[in-house]
Amino acid sequence: MEGNAPRQTELNEILNNALKLRGLSLQEVATLLKVENNEDIQKIMNVAHRVKEAIYGKRLVLFAPIYTGNVCCNNCTYCSFRKDNHLIERKILSMEEIEHETSSLLKQGHKRVLLICGENRKNDTDYMCEAIRRVYAVKEHNGRDYIRRINVELAPMEVEDFHKLHQQKIGTYVCFQETYDAELYKRFHPAGTPKANYEYRLTVMDRAQEGGINDVGIGALLGLGDYRFEVLAMVEHAKHLEDCYGVGPHTVSVPRMEPAIGAPDSEHIPNKVSDEDFKKLVAIIRIAMPYTGMILSTREGAKMRNELINYGISQISAGSKTNPGAYSETKEQHTGSQFSLSDERSMEDVINSFIDEGYIPSFCTGCYRKGRVGEDFMDLAKPGLIKQYCLPNAIFTFQEYLNDFASQETKEKGEKLIKQMLQEYDQKQLIPKIEDNLCQINQGQRDIYF
Repeated sequence: MEGNAPRQTELNEILNNALKLRGLSLQEVATLLKVENNEDIQKIMNVAHRVKEAIYGKRLVLFAPIYTGNVCCNNCTYCSFRKDNHLIERKILSMEEIEHETSSLLKQGHKRVLLICGENRKNDTDYMCEAIRRVYAVKEHNGRDYIRRINVELAPMEVEDFHKLHQQKIGTYVCFQETYDAELYKRFHPAGTPKANYEYRLTVMDRAQEGGINDVGIGALLGLGDYRFEVLAMVEHAKHLEDCYGVGPHTVSVPRMEPAIGAPDSEHIPNKVSDEDFKKLVAIIRIAMPYTGMILSTREGAKMRNELINYGISQISAGSKTNPGAYSETKEQHTGSQFSLSDERSMEDVINSFIDEGYIPSFCTGCYRKGRVGEDFMDLAKPGLIKQYCLPNAIFTFQEYLNDFASQETKEKGEKLIKQMLQEYDQKQLIPKIEDNLCQINQGQRDIYF
């Protein structure tokens, strides 16, 4: 990327503009990506912190992926699931096995899941629609616990397939472009239909919108191409969606490449992103797309994840496994993972660390179920009104977790944090209703939300 780093006056002007919570132009993003000085990077991160606090407050959404299969017809050079890799055991879960995975996650306290699989004709839209129905149907603890929201990360499909998914009441449809560099895309995707088709993948979100999907999630696999180009492309992709459909992406994901068995490019990452550059790009995306949720997976270690929740990340996986059947399997039945995990902490350990950072772990799904999605969500988010729902709903779901799943030590820490949050909450008129709902939860009521 050509050009010198911005002068202090230009940098300060861009960062002051970012604090208006209107996002940044592509040129402003490009300018920030040229910053290399550590002090100036910290300035960007400090502004990202203020933007995140203004939009999301002190809450952090938790979820877990369910891998329904690792059989794949593609040959992506960075992924263990690629068809020419003979070093892993392959499996496509039956519906009963998907139910067992769901049950295992419910017993940990999860309420939100991401369904994901390798691309294969056996994992077609009808299979995934049935999987969604099965996941929603699983109940635990005498029917009190069930998955309240399912997001899906699936291969590109046609408009009629998206109509089918929409009928199953999914949350967000997620699909990563992997790399927005068309030439590099050909190199890393030598085979597989339609994965090898760059344009078909690039236009998938347009078909999703046309198929009735309210919320979509974009992303790039950082390490394939120049991270600066990928960030600019994601920002431009978001602008395209907003210009054409009235709403940008609901989420953006920023996975960095990790080693994967039998995937040559994962062992020698073509354009490795340093920790410092990674922090910078997360902060830049946050201020460029202030109302877009940012997702960080267990590819990153605990230290990095704990740090980045302060500078942009708003959704994070916990207790994740990336191989089909992993949550309920025995040691003798281990299938191949998609990539190596860096954060292998348990759900409760992750939650404890976030409590220590002053964040309310949230399992909230209230906006989806109240119809606050797509444009309706953005209409509330942009003027800052969504926060009046977000923090109370996060607190309600967190209190459920503390009552039903947490150790006594975690419960005491968590309830202390809830009390502190309510003392600092600026919507004083809502506090009596919040406290009444918390009393109902402590008496056994579940699934309360504004």
